[in-house]
Amino acid sequence: MTTRTTSRYVALLRGINVGGKNKVPMQTLRELLARIGGTDVRTHLQSGNAVFTHEQSDPDALAAELEGAIADELGLSITCMVRSDADLRRVVEANPYPMEGVNGSRFLVVFLSGPAPRDKLAGIDQSAYAPDTVQPGEREIYAHFPDSIRDSKLGAKLNDRWLGVRATARNWNTVTKLLELVEQ
Repeated sequence: MTTRTTSRYVALLRGINVGGKNKVPMQTLRELLARIGGTDVRTHLQSGNAVFTHEQSDPDALAAELEGAIADELGLSITCMVRSDADLRRVVEANPYPMEGVNGSRFLVVFLSGPAPRDKLAGIDQSAYAPDTVQPGEREIYAHFPDSIRDSKLGAKLNDRWLGVRATARNWNTVTKLLELVEQ
């Protein structure tokens, strides 16, 4: 007899529902996740965050499957990252910044499709970008923008081309809320 196990996941879609572009209604996202085998699907905010359960054990395979479903259904090329509940817990626990007094909306976790490019990040003269700072994680970058990311020159570097891997960012408030949702 084969025993099937399920895991809890978080899906992070990049650049949807921003400025009227790449529209993906949350109901459609829930339906697409269900179509690829996701159950107990819930979305958070309108910016492409979902938690779900799935029998698949490979989050990267799930991300690729979701990207394919979005392309097939909506004709959009959307970067998707999927993280297990355990990996999201690790991201939160590994945060190298003391969060006391930090505005969670100005502190980002940049989720990456591969290992953090430590060599590139080490080459940044962070004093030239103060008060903004970044610290690498495993497959994420922690970034603090106390004055806002809007005009940050350091924040502008955190893109696919410069990093050499696909990336999508969430503020700390969203990351911790997603962890709460995925662990329910």
